[in-house]
This record gives sequence, structure tokens and C-alpha cells, in this order.
Amino acid sequence: MIIGVPKEIKNNENRVSLTPSGARELTRRGHRVYVQQSAGENSGFPDERYAEAGAVILPTIEEVYAAAEMIIKVKEPIESEYGLVKPGQLLFTYLHFASSEPLTRAMLASGAVCLAYETVEKSDRSLPMLIPMSEVAGRMSIQEGAYYLERPRGGKGKLLGGVPGVKPAKVLVLGGGIVGSNAALMAAGLHADVTICDISLPRLRYLSEVMPRNVKTLMSSEHNIRTELADADLVVGAVLIPGAKAPHLVTRDMLGLMRPGSVLVDVAIDQGGCFETSHPTTHENPVYEVDGILHYAVANIPGAVPYTSTLALTNATLPYAVQLADKGWRKACAESEELRKGLNIVEGKVTCRGVAEAWGLPYTEPRC
Repeated sequence: MIIGVPKEIKNNENRVSLTPSGARELTRRGHRVYVQQSAGENSGFPDERYAEAGAVILPTIEEVYAAAEMIIKVKEPIESEYGLVKPGQLLFTYLHFASSEPLTRAMLASGAVCLAYETVEKSDRSLPMLIPMSEVAGRMSIQEGAYYLERPRGGKGKLLGGVPGVKPAKVLVLGGGIVGSNAALMAAGLHADVTICDISLPRLRYLSEVMPRNVKTLMSSEHNIRTELADADLVVGAVLIPGAKAPHLVTRDMLGLMRPGSVLVDVAIDQGGCFETSHPTTHENPVYEVDGILHYAVANIPGAVPYTSTLALTNATLPYAVQLADKGWRKACAESEELRKGLNIVEGKVTCRGVAEAWGLPYTEPRC
């Protein structure tokens, strides 16, 4: 198979979808890998490393898309890429269709096969290609939240962990999955006063057993969230419904319960955000204020630490990329229920229920 690795062009997206060692594994198996010039540079992987691994360096993104049967990316195509996607081409990346109707309709019109990292699902309901970036984003949510709590950044001027004789800041984490548990762990490590909410009692029991003593668990409900917001200094939105829009757990009126200078970090922004007042931001302009509350809603948080993120992502995606390249997407998806669940759009038809429901489009059962 011919595999293309374009350079990411989303604002401050410094990751690359394939490391040189990943390219080596694919070329070793007889596949051709085309990498756009400087695609891996910001992640610490220069063109020479890819060439040594057997990949061919192409100068432009247009040439990569034109040559490839399978495009491997990190983030969804942006508008300038829509016209480069070809009928029948396999697009293997994070897509988050439920948060973007224009992207959904563009990929339907393209006739491509869109296999989304975020909906590939194992039999135990885990999301193997979302986990590594969720781990990074969860940990970074606390790093960024602590930074914006500083007074010069517009925050209320609180140190997350406090000091002897001064109480620590209060952190509220909404969602007890991979993002939420990593956020809670990082906040706890900084000695913050942490509360983590979830709707699953078994998950809360588990978190209660494994989390440090300064992490409390709480059943998620509107009443409980409203109560906690009154004292929260930093709130992390970490809710995920695979393939579907995130629910709004913090509404506009709830901001009035919070003190000015508090910080909301919406890690669910890729799926539409779990705060009603959220809209996507960039690493270049990461925050904005609504009713005195700072909102951080960067849609590609792990892009700020591309070396770590690229290695973690390739560790997760490469085994699936190898299956798709060796067998072709039809056979690979027919033989793997995990991959079949990743099919979101196939040659003009929506094959993911969450996407169909988000935009009122007809759903078609994926056929391989």
C-alpha cells in the first residue's frame, strides 16, 4: 500500500502521525511511505531520519495526498485540505465529526473512507488510540489550569497546592475516565484539594481505591455540580461519549456561581465541549473570558508537547496502521471489530450512529 504522511497545518499542531521507526516497520513490510518535507521536524524527527527508514520525502502536501492510498494524520483535515482528499482514499486520523458539520459534509462529498482513531474500540469498551492523547491532555489540563490561575494571566492568583498555613486551591474534575483520572492524579500530586465526578458508581469506587487521599469522589448530577462550582478554583471538563457530542454539564447561568478569576479547562472541546460557553481556541490564543471566568479550550492540547505526544500516539496507532496496510481497509475491518467501529464515513455514507444523530443524517451499517 502507498501511505502518505502530510504535515499537520492546524494552528500550532506540532505532532506528526508517524515516527521514523513506524515508517521503518511499514517499509519493511513492503509498503511505500511518502512523508511531506519537514512533517516531523517540530516533533524532533528530521527528514533524514525518515529517509534512513526507507520513506520518500515529498515537498508538498498536494503531492502526498495525490500519491497515497492511505493518509495517516494526527488531526482532522482543515478546510484547505478538503479538496485534496480523493474518492476511495482511506483517511486514518482523529476526526471528531460530531463537533463539525462542515467537516462531516466535506468528507461525505469526498467519497473517502474515514476511519477515526477516537471510535476504534476494544471489546472491554476501551479506546486504544484515544487513551495516549487523553493521558497527555488530562495531565496538561492541570499544568495549563495552574498557569492561568496566576494573577498576571487573569486568574484569581491562587497557587494550586497552597503552602503551609494556606489552603490549597480546589479542583473539580468532571468525568472519571482517562482524561479525568490523569487530571485528578496530576492535581493531587501538586497537593490541590481535588474532587472528581462521574455517573458510574463502579468507576467512582475504583477511583476511590486508587487515587491519593486528597482526591474525593462524587456522583455527577446537576445539583452536585452546582454545589461544587461555588468553591471551585479550577474545573476540568473531561466528559466523553465516543463519536457523539459532549453534554453541557456547566451552563451559562452556572458561571454566576463561581468567583471571578476561576478557570475552566474544556478537554472535551474536540467533541463540542462540555461547558455551554466553550468554543475552540488555539495554542496561539488559548483563553477568553465569559462573566469573569477564564475559559481554556484548545482543541489540540497535546500538540504543545509534540515529542512526547508523537511517540505515545505512534505506539498506539501503528499496529492498526499495519493491519490496514497489509490487508486493505475492507479485509482489516471485516476481521477486526475494533477497526470496524472506527469507520465513521464510507464512500459518501455515515457509518457512525453518533455522527448521524449529531447532524440529522441517515445512518448506514458499515459493510466491509
